[in-house]
Amino acid sequence: MQTKLKTALVWLKNDLRLTDQQSFDRACRQYDRVVAYYTFEPDDYLETDWGFSKTGKFRTQFILETLHSLKEELSQHRISLIVETQSATDGIPYWINQLQADALFFQKEWTDEEAIRIESVLSQLDKSVAVYSYYDQFLYHPEDLPFPIEEIPQVFTVFRKKCEKLATVRAPTETPKPLGINSLLEEEFSIPELKDLGFEPFEKHPYSAFPFQGGTKNAMDHLNNYFWESQRLSFYKKTRNGLLGTDYSSKFSPWLANGALSARMIYQEVKRYEREIRKNDSTYWLVFELIWRDYFKYISLRHGNQIFKLEGILNKSYNWKTHRKYFNQWIQGQTSEPFVNANMIELEKTGFMSNRGRQNVGSYFAKTMLMDWRMGAAYFEHQLIDYDVHSNWGNWLYVSGVGNDPRDRKFNVWVQAERYDVKGLYQKRWLQKTLF
Repeated sequence: MQTKLKTALVWLKNDLRLTDQQSFDRACRQYDRVVAYYTFEPDDYLETDWGFSKTGKFRTQFILETLHSLKEELSQHRISLIVETQSATDGIPYWINQLQADALFFQKEWTDEEAIRIESVLSQLDKSVAVYSYYDQFLYHPEDLPFPIEEIPQVFTVFRKKCEKLATVRAPTETPKPLGINSLLEEEFSIPELKDLGFEPFEKHPYSAFPFQGGTKNAMDHLNNYFWESQRLSFYKKTRNGLLGTDYSSKFSPWLANGALSARMIYQEVKRYEREIRKNDSTYWLVFELIWRDYFKYISLRHGNQIFKLEGILNKSYNWKTHRKYFNQWIQGQTSEPFVNANMIELEKTGFMSNRGRQNVGSYFAKTMLMDWRMGAAYFEHQLIDYDVHSNWGNWLYVSGVGNDPRDRKFNVWVQAERYDVKGLYQKRWLQKTLF
């Protein structure tokens, strides 16, 4: 009689990697068979009140690439990957029963929709199923912060300095060892195609600043090139405000957003680079940006749904407008500002925009057009290949004057264009009429 394998189901969301992934690390050490599960939530592909879905074609394609890469890596470790297009509220309980799984592992989430979905899943599980969840998307783990969550500083500089002085970054966990020879499921599960999710196949734009493929392997190939082969990390602070090309910034954000890379993995490589190549302002500044990413996650953890509300975390009231005509002009790059238009056209054509561009188009939308900033945040959610709920909404709060900027700045778009697009090459590229 064959002995029943102790089975764990790992529910994947924005943690699509095998290395430095708490759920896989723990499950592979405690269970005979580990099965991974990912689903494209149907609600993310329904049209919203703004006239577009929460997830657009660029991020969807990048996730599909990531899943193909992850599936291959998992199979080498004898872990099956189930990919579906039904809600996890239906899929997880079904597979727990089908597999007679003993445990469910997943990454903790706290924003409203994700938290509700998790609660719905857990409410349907038998009490005999062990449930394990982990905070696994931070640079600084919540347990290692020098203050409780409810006392997260309202100013980034205070947060950063205290963390740099008093907190440590945990070492990434190793890639799990392959499981037993019989741990793969007999059934082979296919990954959907773009058309299955409502989009036509498309070619990446030849001018895209992010032409890279999804998946941890591609992320590490890019990291190795940016750090070790070209040593561009040594000049990151000087080039990070660039607008053209693939090399002006690190471009790690899409892989960070879906979890193909962890912040700890990048941090570890920065520290090795500092030991073996050089340590300077640029190596520090990349870690500085990782801390900003952490900060927005902690702001949402502290303030909850307030980050999605019009008055923001400051409870400040403005006379916001919601005119669809002006909204569409901004989306289509048809405002009176060429620099804004060029950035919006780049976003529409490629799913990517520089950090400098995002600050300018966001400030222009909220502070000059006086439009409801949540409309802009929603469009970014749809369009960006590197959308991250905490960074996106946190940055929009920031530039709109209802978040963590004590100075409540308004960007002078004309001056910014003069400074960062001195010869007008960026605007010329994206405002030409014969774009692919």
